[in-house]
Amino acid sequence: MDAAAARRGRSLIDVDQLTPAEVHWLLDTARSFEEVSRRAVKKVPALRGRTVVNLFFEPSTRTRISFELAAKRLSADVVNFAAAASSVVKGEALKDTVLTLQAMGVDALVVRHPCSGAPGVIDGWTDAAVINAGDGMHAHPTQALLDCYALIRRIGCLQDKRIAIVGDIMHSRVARSCIKAFTMLGAEVVLVAPPTLMPAGLPPETRFSYVLEDVLEDCDVFYLLRLQTERQEEGLIPSLREYAAAYQMDARRLGRARPHALVMHPGPINRGVEISAEVADGPRAVMLDQVTSGLAVRMAVLFMALGGKEGGDAESG
Repeated sequence: MDAAAARRGRSLIDVDQLTPAEVHWLLDTARSFEEVSRRAVKKVPALRGRTVVNLFFEPSTRTRISFELAAKRLSADVVNFAAAASSVVKGEALKDTVLTLQAMGVDALVVRHPCSGAPGVIDGWTDAAVINAGDGMHAHPTQALLDCYALIRRIGCLQDKRIAIVGDIMHSRVARSCIKAFTMLGAEVVLVAPPTLMPAGLPPETRFSYVLEDVLEDCDVFYLLRLQTERQEEGLIPSLREYAAAYQMDARRLGRARPHALVMHPGPINRGVEISAEVADGPRAVMLDQVTSGLAVRMAVLFMALGGKEGGDAESG
């Protein structure tokens, strides 16, 4: 492997740059890191002396905090960049912000940005590892990886499982990365959305439906998406009430599904829109499992980017 290829391997822009073997290694490493979070002292020295900057240009709760906790549990130093309190408000270009951080010797940039493709561009400007924490409507690779991990913990291998992704697929970076990750691990994905929220140009083999009832009885997982109202044009749905009537996962619909079927959501959830409160708080909802899985998986991603490799020792660093 040449130097350029080795460098690209340190960053994570989307799931499809990983091989199935690398995904399995990440998930196995996450399993070892999950045990760390159950200890009285929740730290290992794997990334001691490394500096991770959370470079977030969009609001976030779960992703930002879990990356911060993940880095700290690996003993890295963490800096949280707030765009509103930086020179960005004075007109500083993104490239100059990145070059400034590189000049300070940071080792990794965890980037969330409203523009699709921004983390990939940043990766060309810096020698630091770049981890995509969500960019526009493009990708959210660590969300997809943690979803795989959460599912494997609950139902085992994803081979031949059927997963319905339901809702605003057109505007969802999570959906795009999850489709890649789920299919890479052998699952069949079916997309369910109104015609106005179904992305154009789907591959011919893609299974999809405009009617949620049509897939209720033959799916193992229902992955619900929030309506991305901040990215939508006006008039894509008649109203929230009508959308909920057609696509909300409520107790009645879940009662028609397979007895073992699970409900997932990347958060934040909108109770009463894509999911009812009864389902969100019920035993078949795994949203909190996803949050727990996110911490372990993001520890594994940071370890791969900065300290480890396939076959490395996650405990010793």
